Amino acid sequence: MAFYILFICVVFCIFMSLRVLFLPRSIRGNPVSLENFFMLAMLYATIMIGFGLLFMMLEMKGFLLIVDASESDHISFFTQLETYIYFSGMTLFSVGYGDITPIGIGRLLAITEALLGHTIAAAFVARAVFDRN
Repeated sequence: MAFYILFICVVFCIFMSLRVLFLPRSIRGNPVSLENFFMLAMLYATIMIGFGLLFMMLEMKGFLLIVDASESDHISFFTQLETYIYFSGMTLFSVGYGDITPIGIGRLLAITEALLGHTIAAAFVARAVFDRN
């Protein structure tokens, strides 16, 4: 039961951070400001860490989500978490390096995260342009 509550909380945090771009509120001040940069950085960090936690939680539940080329038999919890957050960051910001490959339902999560990564940048630019006019 605790797994499902934690899973829902992580998904809720991801959605609440995404709503910053899609609420009918204009971007404050100059679109190219330090405040807007930090807002965008925090949004990306929330998505990256959130998806890393989702990958980790599903793996702990028994789903096989990724294949790590450097994986050894005995990996500590923090090393695993670091691997999932790394994979999440590479998926969010690019198409990855190929050292970690998603499999099964991990592919769907990776596609969703990559789509969000590209959508966030486009939404931020569109929002800055449309709010300016």
